[in-house]
Amino acid sequence: MAHSLESTIFAVMSIRCLAVDDEPLALRQLAGYISKVPFLELVAQCHSAIEAREYLNREQVDVLFCDINMPDLSGMDFVKSLAVPPLIVFTTAYAEYAVEGFRVNAVDYLLKPFGLQDFMRAANRVRERLTARLSGDGGTEDARSKTLTSPDAPNDVLYVKTDYRVVRVSVSDIRYVEAMSEYLKLHLNSQPKPVITLLAMKALEQRLPANFMRIHRSYIVNLDCIIEVNKNRVILDADTYLPIGDSYKEQFNNYLSQKFLGK
Repeated sequence: MAHSLESTIFAVMSIRCLAVDDEPLALRQLAGYISKVPFLELVAQCHSAIEAREYLNREQVDVLFCDINMPDLSGMDFVKSLAVPPLIVFTTAYAEYAVEGFRVNAVDYLLKPFGLQDFMRAANRVRERLTARLSGDGGTEDARSKTLTSPDAPNDVLYVKTDYRVVRVSVSDIRYVEAMSEYLKLHLNSQPKPVITLLAMKALEQRLPANFMRIHRSYIVNLDCIIEVNKNRVILDADTYLPIGDSYKEQFNNYLSQKFLGK
């Protein structure tokens, strides 16, 4: 009987895990959760980032479940120091580390105290990422674009996954979009904090209407929100300046010429 590539991968995959936390109770809980997931294998537990680095100098792992706020060497600095890091899931009691975690391409972050359901969500994301690599998909933009709403949704509405929820976003509410590795930050008019979602820039660009334009490899802007163009940047307000990339200047200048009044 023939099996799909995905089912074959899942059947043989044993994901080697390294757990790192300086708090013994937190480390014990993390090890316990790993033991409850059939496709995860706990190969070592470390009480510090320094101990974990020594282990990784000797052995390879597939995923690192790592606390951030640790003495001597933080989990974030530890991950940044790795030349070829494994997949990363951060565990932290501080939500403000989430954005920085995305910048180092973490698969997920677990906000303490987290339960088994939250841990399973992160474990499944790890498995999906490894499966994509093994299948040659590599987490393509087409696959990630499925996190957007279905084509039946109203034209001014998108549904995106963020944290543990699926949230409704009005397209007209988006001021600009900022790329961070595999994640996007949707900056909105209606709230001070951006919506952060796992999504490819190209996938979102294809779903936005004509009043949105890619002006930089890391930025899409709502053209209706621009109040000034100054040299190689657009200004949205007194505190928000977005650069115009060299590859996008011609397209943006063509837009300006169509709107320009005067000589």
